[in-house]
Amino acid sequence: MKYQIPILPLKEDIETKKVLKKVALAHSALAEMKGAAASIPNEKILLNTLALQEAKDSSEIENIITTQDELYQSDFIAQKFKSPAAKEVYNYSQALLTGFTNLQSKGILSTNQILEIQSILVENKAGFRKLPGTMLKNDRTGEVIYTPPQNLDDIVQYMNNLELFINDDSVSDLDVLAKMAIIHHQFESIHPFYDGNGRTGRIINILYLVKEELLNIPILYLSRYINQNKNTYYELLQKVRDKSAWEEWILFMLEGVESTSRQTTYTIHGIKDLMLSQKQKIRSELPKIYSQDLLNNIFGHPYTKIEFVMKDLSVSRVTATRYLDELTKIGILHKEKIWKEYYYVNKDLFTFLSNIPTLM
Repeated sequence: MKYQIPILPLKEDIETKKVLKKVALAHSALAEMKGAAASIPNEKILLNTLALQEAKDSSEIENIITTQDELYQSDFIAQKFKSPAAKEVYNYSQALLTGFTNLQSKGILSTNQILEIQSILVENKAGFRKLPGTMLKNDRTGEVIYTPPQNLDDIVQYMNNLELFINDDSVSDLDVLAKMAIIHHQFESIHPFYDGNGRTGRIINILYLVKEELLNIPILYLSRYINQNKNTYYELLQKVRDKSAWEEWILFMLEGVESTSRQTTYTIHGIKDLMLSQKQKIRSELPKIYSQDLLNNIFGHPYTKIEFVMKDLSVSRVTATRYLDELTKIGILHKEKIWKEYYYVNKDLFTFLSNIPTLM
């Protein structure tokens, strides 16, 4: 039987005892993570590092694979990328941060903002699907699993309803995290774009939690959970369409929020501990060059370079070079020549980010 996308809010009572119990656990883990993030002196450090990790994992779900080295050796501002996949990951990070900036200024998450996010991801402004023929198939067998709405008017109607559900709290009194799971399923079922639906949907997840003030900045690392449970994710998306299995889907997404929050808290504490250790070493061995801005730079850019220090600290090229070379001499940075320029790698930070354990 063909799945009929519901007009939100759902008629079913999805806040079962199991869901409410899991909601409480997910909220607790999320609140702990939010508190940990607030303890980092400069939020750009987390945005620069964790947003890029989220971008990497979200892109991997779509088989866009890159390495930590390729990411940090790329330069988005100069539009120099070590691989096409690295460029795609940076586009995702840029789309996420653009969405966050717009959300901060407007206070809502509108259809137009979602269109802009997707256009940054795919580097075109094709907008919503206008031609029929889009079908979701099993990669292995080629079997059609689901056919989303084919008519542009239907897509626009569903997206307008979703926009209302996201932004108007009077429409539904469901818990925010349960609503996030419904929003994600609804968006993926509408499948409004020719390309980039999965990545756009995962960005909406994070921005919705920021909108609802469960996060201050978009750093919930949810795509790693989805990537590690990819088969279950797609099975449960379809199980809702086939059997109205909302409870299973919502519990899956709540588990993702809880386990991802705990992992992100671990990551934030690890970054904070490294910052403190390196701060003490620099102040002890290089007191004349120490500043919080310099420390923020080498943590905001695991692969930093002279231009980044010049910009962040408002210093000359000679001064920036001297700072980086002295940090290299005491073993905090490692100097590498990539293409025609030198990068300075924060070895301990890079190693830590490359070896974050699996979800807890």
